[in-house]
Amino acid sequence: MPSVDLEYPTQPYSKVNRYDSRASYALETIHQIVNACPILHVSFNVPNSPFPTILPMVGRMGSFARPSADLGDVLELYLHGYVSSRIMNLSRSSSSTSGGKGDEEKKGEGEEEQGLPVCVAASLVDGLVLALTPNSHSYNYRSAVLFGRAAVVRDAEEKLYAMELLTDSVARGRWRGTRVPPNAAEMQSTSVLRVRIAAGSAKVRCGSPKDDRADRRDDELLDRVWTGVVPVYYTLGDPVPGPYNRVRELPRYLREFRDGFNSDARETAVAAAMPVEEGKKKGEEEEV
Repeated sequence: MPSVDLEYPTQPYSKVNRYDSRASYALETIHQIVNACPILHVSFNVPNSPFPTILPMVGRMGSFARPSADLGDVLELYLHGYVSSRIMNLSRSSSSTSGGKGDEEKKGEGEEEQGLPVCVAASLVDGLVLALTPNSHSYNYRSAVLFGRAAVVRDAEEKLYAMELLTDSVARGRWRGTRVPPNAAEMQSTSVLRVRIAAGSAKVRCGSPKDDRADRRDDELLDRVWTGVVPVYYTLGDPVPGPYNRVRELPRYLREFRDGFNSDARETAVAAAMPVEEGKKKGEEEEV
């Protein structure tokens, strides 16, 4: 754990301007949001295309050089994909470095970073904020955006590290609960991107509705319109065995992961719905 709270540098392209009181540049906050999001949206530019491309991808923050690093440390983002996909081919052609544990030491001071420029977005809805008027409705949410350069992981050890990291992001402990390591054909058909982060920001909304003062003084309106927050959280249901499954008992690691995930998700959403003390957030009008 770093001795101080590390933050990403604030850049013109990463700075939160609207409701900047909800902004955070803290590595721990941003990395927590990214790791909590089951699907990340990755955008990049394709040569000769008039539009940017956006792909849904599975990703996870981690550090091959420092596997025990926590979420408040400097980390890379690993993304999983098919070996010949467009983003993999573009990343491969945009980078000539192989990566690995010594990559940072090999990179000369002032040398331009290699890799495909990408923007990664993570969004989570924690509640429906229902106010007196439609204009004051909102969401409780956590969102994060990362900016960096993506390169294909070529080092075999780092690739295995990333594949385990990504597999366990789907269900904690799943990697060891399967046939591992992957065989040669599986390794050849799968690619992993490592995104070195240049900047990032988060924006978080929590608390109860905030209506205009005039509406809050309207007794007829207060007596007629229900206001509050409906917590929203993603839950894991009861596992359904596959057609050739022979394991009668659900493995303990899966049961504990499901139960812990559901409990944490509910607690997070309910806690976000609690009223925020006056003065902690700027602004009365509501807007996502």
